[in-house]
Amino acid sequence: MNKAIKEDWLYTISPNTKLINFNFKEIWRYKDLLFLFVKRDVVTLYKQTILGPLWYFIQPLFTSVIFTLVFNNIANISTGNGIPSFLFNLAGITSWNYFKDCLSGTSDTFKKNQNIFGKVYFPRVIMPLSVVISNLIKFGIQLLVFAVFYIYFVFFTNQAFSLKVSSTLVLLPFLIFIMGILGLGFGMIISSMTTKYRDLSFLVTFGIQLLMYGSAVMYPLDLIKQKVQDDSIPKIAGNLIEYNPITTVVEAFRNITLGTGDFSVYKIIYAISISILVFLIGLVIFNKTEKSFIDTV
Repeated sequence: MNKAIKEDWLYTISPNTKLINFNFKEIWRYKDLLFLFVKRDVVTLYKQTILGPLWYFIQPLFTSVIFTLVFNNIANISTGNGIPSFLFNLAGITSWNYFKDCLSGTSDTFKKNQNIFGKVYFPRVIMPLSVVISNLIKFGIQLLVFAVFYIYFVFFTNQAFSLKVSSTLVLLPFLIFIMGILGLGFGMIISSMTTKYRDLSFLVTFGIQLLMYGSAVMYPLDLIKQKVQDDSIPKIAGNLIEYNPITTVVEAFRNITLGTGDFSVYKIIYAISISILVFLIGLVIFNKTEKSFIDTV
């Protein structure tokens, strides 16, 4: 009798003993829950705001305008002849925002969902994964905004005579992969650490802002290389910016859309390798933390 009942069991919930466990089969089994969380993230984010989803458009546009005024007009940073400063900054903001949203959205997974985690079983990694997928929708909208302004500058102004779309545009999915998996990896690490060190969550926003300045979002990487040669900034600072994986993504995105920026297949491979490494480390820490976080969060 007991044997017959046991054979009817669909799932067996047992402690996770593996360091790296990304059970695709189980995630697929909970795909409906995953899509439900994605829908929740998209619908509820701006549900009680006046402008609603318009913030998807307003945020990158306003940020690009401010960057253009401050860095290009006041600080006189050149973006290249025939490349509009506004479009240059919009390209940087568009590529940066997806990584930033993935990182900030997953960095408080345990704290934000502690009530659900304490009552219901499902693969915990679904929560940060849903954030990465929902932000992909936001990235698609902002990419469309960038395309609209790109068309405007090319066909309705004389400022964009140097713009050219590179054949390396086919590498865009790889850039999206790098941003998503790197943000997910760092987010899982930070989320796991905040279960014990709550004040770390206050440093996330500040740290993301600092990281933006070190990712060539509002200036070309060539400017940093020139300043290193002129001894205006230390070489170690220049190397940290140049070999920052997000710098590689931002520069590559500008290269494939605007025809400017530092681009190298080897750097793309390097960025993918770093992203996968960070993700695996984050997954190990995340899996270890989910076993006991409810006692510390």
